[in-house]
Amino acid sequence: MLIPIILSGGAGTRLWPSSRQAHPKPFMRLGGRTLLQQAIERGQACGASEALIVTNQDYVHLTKSMVQSDMAAPPDLTYLLEPTGRNTAPAIALAALACAQTYGDDAVMLVLPADHLIPDTESFVANVLEARRQAQQGLLVTFGVAPTAPETGFGYIEVERVGRDTQKALTFVEKPDAATAQEYLATGRYYWNSGMFCFTAQAILAAFALHAPEVLAAAEQTFAQRQTNANETKFDEASFVRQPDISIDYAVMERADNVVLVPAKFGWSDVGTWPAVSNAHTADSNGNTFLGGVVSVDTVGTHVQVESHTHKIVATVGLSDLVIVDTPDALLVAHKGVAQKVNHIVEFLKSHQHETTHLPATVHRPWGTYASLKEEAGYKVKRITVMPGQSLSLQYHHQRAEHWVVVQGVANVQIGELEQVTGAGEYRYIPLGETHRLTNIGTDELVMIEVQCGTYLGEDDIVRLADTYGRV
Repeated sequence: MLIPIILSGGAGTRLWPSSRQAHPKPFMRLGGRTLLQQAIERGQACGASEALIVTNQDYVHLTKSMVQSDMAAPPDLTYLLEPTGRNTAPAIALAALACAQTYGDDAVMLVLPADHLIPDTESFVANVLEARRQAQQGLLVTFGVAPTAPETGFGYIEVERVGRDTQKALTFVEKPDAATAQEYLATGRYYWNSGMFCFTAQAILAAFALHAPEVLAAAEQTFAQRQTNANETKFDEASFVRQPDISIDYAVMERADNVVLVPAKFGWSDVGTWPAVSNAHTADSNGNTFLGGVVSVDTVGTHVQVESHTHKIVATVGLSDLVIVDTPDALLVAHKGVAQKVNHIVEFLKSHQHETTHLPATVHRPWGTYASLKEEAGYKVKRITVMPGQSLSLQYHHQRAEHWVVVQGVANVQIGELEQVTGAGEYRYIPLGETHRLTNIGTDELVMIEVQCGTYLGEDDIVRLADTYGRV
């Protein structure tokens, strides 16, 4: 049995401002589909009817919402929910323990990061079939991508000679500097490390026991304290953080002597920078890639992406080789040649506790979304959507009153003990300190405009009394 293991995490800081901590890179859309959705479908194309997603517990509702709304026939999904970020070695060790218990030691694990772009599904499937054959012989399989440039953003894997056949992986090396990357390219002995793997649960657990016993012991202790409800498994945070923070490459792959490399016959990108995003789209005759309302004059080789709550035009004149990403709350302008340094901006903003590194312009919640449209001293305006049958928590606020206007759909609005059906064009007022709740009782998406008035308008001024999603 082939079980895709989807590793869905990573901040994607070089793709700010589209990628944020609360809405990271796997949820970015390319070609109308999220990268996470594409990873799940990649596993399905290999014949898998089930998949296991390893992700942060904060992303489970966002993931399930994406699966429900975007995928017509998703596989049976189970979730291993991490309480905090760790690394690939503990994630894979926990997944291997889960696979061995559920599917048996011989289950073949296909480890796929959720943030890669692989357009050629047919060639990918052919490579996976070869990797599966190797894995069933007890080998640890990695997928190598033949380098096309001295890329400093990838790790490398050394082999005897770059070619078309599966061969032994000799050494794993980390991201090199430019001069070293050029040397690697010139030798003809190095592949890019794709971060994708294939092995049986038994083989990788045996490799952990031999090469990284401390990782396996910590994973076993964490796994023993798991809590499973339906298709979700949660882990005790105190036990989880005692696991070593180490990658699978360091822990196992560079130490094991039974690692083989399957050369990728498919196009591949880790979509790690804005130029990579640009390259994933079809350019116009001037080499530009425009997403959204863009008007250009004398512009070449430039990527412009407009993400706005309203119709908006971005105009460019006399530009070349730039990245421009315009979101409702942040604007990025960068030269493609130094786009790797966008993460330096994120580090600076984080050090100043700036909200744009954490929350996206449209924030996803288990019940729907909210977006801040306007904020000044004393008031904030939001657009709120609620999915059919879903409801916000029963709550109150210490420092703000709220005005609600329904503009689409039908809501049940509870204020204190009073419940009122409220339709499009109708208004309700929630006084400061009054308990309230909003439920979508219609069959369509509910859309509401909320105006908050008060001395403090932060998201932490919420006291939840009851909540469908266990956030009390």
